[in-house]
Amino acid sequence: MIIQVNTDNRVHADATLREEVEAAVKGALGHLAERISRVEVHLGDESGNKQSDDDKRCMMEARIEGRAPTAVTQHAASLSEAIDGAAEKLRRSVESTLDKADDHRATGKHA
Repeated sequence: MIIQVNTDNRVHADATLREEVEAAVKGALGHLAERISRVEVHLGDESGNKQSDDDKRCMMEARIEGRAPTAVTQHAASLSEAIDGAAEKLRRSVESTLDKADDHRATGKHA
């Protein structure tokens, strides 16, 4: 599973931030890594220098083998909270998608 991190021009993607993103994604989706080819992570600060609640954004998109991509977005007061929230949302979404596909396969129905 490849993890690709992208940022807007207000977020600096240093090694520490990349490690945090990778740890969150692997923690949430590591058990499904063989079924996911890539996870793209987009981080942004929607208010720039101004302080506001929930202005940090994390969008994650998982490329699931043989399926359409699954994407989620989380807004939070900090990038860490946005990353963790998006990783959890993505885990639930991917698990749901794969569970449905596995159920259809087990019953002989096509997804």
